[in-house]
Amino acid sequence: MEPFFLSNETTYFLRDWMEKHPGLAAGFSSRNGGAGTNEYGSLNTGFHVGDDFLVVQKNRRLIAETAGFSAADMVGAEQTHGIQIKKVGNRHKGMGASDYERSVKDTDGFYTDEAGVLLTMCFADCVPLYFFDPTNRMIGIAHAGWKGTVNGIGPEMVRLWKEEGIRSDNIFAAIGPSICKKCYIVDDYVISFVNNRLEHVEKKPYNQISPGQYSLDLKEMNRMLLIEAGIQEQNIAESNLCSSCSREHFFSHRRDNGKTGRMLGFIGWKEDSLR
Repeated sequence: MEPFFLSNETTYFLRDWMEKHPGLAAGFSSRNGGAGTNEYGSLNTGFHVGDDFLVVQKNRRLIAETAGFSAADMVGAEQTHGIQIKKVGNRHKGMGASDYERSVKDTDGFYTDEAGVLLTMCFADCVPLYFFDPTNRMIGIAHAGWKGTVNGIGPEMVRLWKEEGIRSDNIFAAIGPSICKKCYIVDDYVISFVNNRLEHVEKKPYNQISPGQYSLDLKEMNRMLLIEAGIQEQNIAESNLCSSCSREHFFSHRRDNGKTGRMLGFIGWKEDSLR
């Protein structure tokens, strides 16, 4: 069953996690129901793509409120396709929430054990990775494009949580809406990095479709790496939603030739969930 449920035209929620853990908000925005127009649809949440600044602010407020937070509770990043992950808390609230200049620099993942903080990352084909330990109330989100994937941003989150005393078999993960293997065609250069990362794996997550052209399943590669890092297979939920196939619901950097908006992945504990 698809783990991301469209609750209204603006937002997909990670239904199973939220039903089992009241006070948790985790989800992914669509391209619809916001304030924008033209190639940015109506619900672009990325400040850095050329859209109207005030529209993006309004859209981010809408998503925050839909999740049960305010925009001032958000933490946003300057995403660079790396594997830098930062532990954040209430003192970071507002960074990157209403402008790009004050976002957390050179960061592609956040985690926290503090309530009242809404962790956010922008996406338009790359893979959103969500992490959750219900025992220690730790939550996290990471941005995994092909570079972040082959360099192991998912396992890096697991490693950091182990340093916090969290066992990998206590971690739940979810792989969010992102480009599917049919839509994601890459060349020998990208595949060389995939092969290096999965040198020990017999069945690789790609198929050759013509000389120098491969269909890469980035979701599956992230799933494989999370299992290898110690997360139990049954604790990983994977979305079937494709950002490129679903033109009516999502922005896609590849499909739209780079001129497009961004969806927002988010996760947070609400303040009143601790009372």
